[in-house]
Parts: sequence; C-alpha cells; structure tokens
Amino acid sequence: MADDKNKPSREQAESAVRTLLAWAGEDPAREGLLDTPKRVVEAYGDWFSGYDDDPRDYLARTFEEVAGYDELIVLRDIEFESHCEHHMAPIIGKAHVGYLPNGKVVGISKLARVVETYARRFQVQEKMTAQIAQSIQDVLQPLGVGVVIEGAHECMTTRGVHKRGVSMITSKMLGTFREDARTRAEFLRFIDVGPGR
Repeated sequence: MADDKNKPSREQAESAVRTLLAWAGEDPAREGLLDTPKRVVEAYGDWFSGYDDDPRDYLARTFEEVAGYDELIVLRDIEFESHCEHHMAPIIGKAHVGYLPNGKVVGISKLARVVETYARRFQVQEKMTAQIAQSIQDVLQPLGVGVVIEGAHECMTTRGVHKRGVSMITSKMLGTFREDARTRAEFLRFIDVGPGR
C-alpha cells in the first residue's frame, strides 16, 4: 500500500490523466474531454478502494454456536473486477472460496468482502488467489482453505495476442485441502469449475 504522505493530490492525478490524453494524440481541452480527468480519478477511487481496507478485519467477527457443524463451507461464484498490475487493464472473473471450520465460522458475506478488497487493488491473479486463502487461514484458523479463481484478462484480449474467450484458473489449497485428496476433490466438485457447468 502506498504511504498517504507520498500520495499525489487529486489535482496531480487529474493532471496526469490530461498528460496521457495528450500523449495518446487527443486535445485534453476538447469539450468532450474536459471532465474526463475528474471522471477517471473518481473511477480510480472506486476501482482501487481495496487499499483503504484490511481484508482480515472482515473475518474478525466469528460465530462458535454452530451446533457442532464441521463439514465444508463453500461460497462459489463470487464475481469480482480487478486490474492487472502490469498493464492496468481489467481482470473480470469469479472466485470460489471454501474452508473446513475448526469450531468457528464467519458470515458468508465476509468471504465475499475479502475477495472484493483484494480485487480492488492492482493485482496478478496468482497473488490475489494466495492472499485470499492466506488471510482466511490466518484469521479463522480452519482445518483447511481452498480458493479457486477464474479470470478473463483484458491485457490479453484487447492488446498483445488479442485472444478472446480465454480464462485463467488459479488455485491455492492450504491445510486439509492440500493434504487430503478427498477434501480437495469434494471442494472442486462443489464449485464445478469450468465451461459447461
């Protein structure tokens, strides 16, 4: 995360957008572009709001009255929008998160918030997958965690090789999800990743 005292001002950010418009061959003073720097800076504030939050805070409130429930908990198809840290292009996808509780559970919306917070930062999908899994493992201390992410990378579809319809799948398995093939298989069966599901 960037240090706030070194963070450029809003005026500096808007000036940078005007510079990029001019570099692309546009006239930043053209009527249609006059408010573009302001809009871009506002969009960045939304897209990268994940730097303002600590995802682990969402996992802090847990529930122990679960009547002895000790089976897999899975939240699948958590839609996310992120941005590639290499080209600043969108990554659009779905995350699937599962854990095997060890006496306590967390509200399911909190799992989605963890995904959202990490997604709203400049990312590479592999790192985001590991960050989500590790934060759940560290805070909840379950018997195991599994995270699978499917993402379409606009840095590949709109530039470079221009390959559409391609998605990348990454996974991170911790604890019993890594050590026990049956637990891992059950998780993967629950999320049923891939086309045609």
